[in-house]
Amino acid sequence: MILLSSIIKQFESKACTKYNLLPSQKKGLFFMKRCRQEHGPHMLAKCDCGVRRYIPHSCGHRNCPHCQNHESQRWTENQLKQLLPAEYFLVTFTLPKELRVLAWENQKLIYTLMFQCVQQVLKTFTGNDNKLQGKAGFTTVLHTHSRRLDYHPHIHVVMPGGAIDPIKKIWRAKSGKYLFNQKALAKVFRALFLKTAVDHNLRIPAQCPSKWVIDCRHVGKGDKALVYLGRYLYRGVIREKDIVSVTDTHVTFQYFHAKQKRYRLRTVTGEYFLWLILLHILPKGFRRVRSYGFLHPCSKNLIRLLQLILQVNPVKMCLQSFKRAGITCLSCGGRMKIVATMIPAFKVQQAREFIQRKELLAM
Repeated sequence: MILLSSIIKQFESKACTKYNLLPSQKKGLFFMKRCRQEHGPHMLAKCDCGVRRYIPHSCGHRNCPHCQNHESQRWTENQLKQLLPAEYFLVTFTLPKELRVLAWENQKLIYTLMFQCVQQVLKTFTGNDNKLQGKAGFTTVLHTHSRRLDYHPHIHVVMPGGAIDPIKKIWRAKSGKYLFNQKALAKVFRALFLKTAVDHNLRIPAQCPSKWVIDCRHVGKGDKALVYLGRYLYRGVIREKDIVSVTDTHVTFQYFHAKQKRYRLRTVTGEYFLWLILLHILPKGFRRVRSYGFLHPCSKNLIRLLQLILQVNPVKMCLQSFKRAGITCLSCGGRMKIVATMIPAFKVQQAREFIQRKELLAM
């Protein structure tokens, strides 16, 4: 498997020269280049048998394909525990390509407006729906990449086809595979987003299309959609096993083509490959995942009450219990404990040299 850190070492200087990188992008390169490398920080693990082991740190960056696997699993597990007995839907709100330059130049503002408009549209449609007529609950996830790693900002929404009537205090749920009219969703979202953008003094391109596309599809009980979103939530935009080859000038990676239902290859220059990765580093402190309505983090008691009334066992609906992988001692096979973290590489080297000298003197 080809490591992303090795590609960064090889093409970082070219990428920094050719592209005007933002501070957040430079910081991402710095951390991902040192991820689990000997020249990066280490942690010290100790076993009861006396064995000590220095292990390179993971960088912890949210765009690194190596890191935060445990956090991704925990998020998935928490979402699965909140499932309700209703038909679930995956709604995707996408900005047209004519607005992508505007989005890139105003990332934090545009992404925030997208979340606000998506929230308002879905709450309005849920409240006006004849069968629901209540308060909606849904989870939103921002993605900025396509399968080919191009810049393609869109928001995925996982929501149950159910609502809470705030006046009568009852739960209403839809049956069947239909939630809302996609064309109506697109029309309202377009009008609301453009109005909000103009109110924030953003200049809308003259070639902005009159018709936008919103995808709304039935996803059964919702578990598979949540697992799918959680898989790519904290682990970057590409898996290292999808990097096929690296030469002195180019990188080749594979991606799944949705229409052709097969994997295809894409070859780009090394510096452009890094640029494709860096395109999707979000502004500092920006939250990619947000929940609204009765699925808001502050509504945990309401979810438990709904599950109790609707006779739902969240334990059975959860696929599995995720646990962080432990560190095994290479000598006795026992579980090692981490006793120190963020040890600089030069101190690790000094400690190893000291241990080697000590072993030589003991011989």
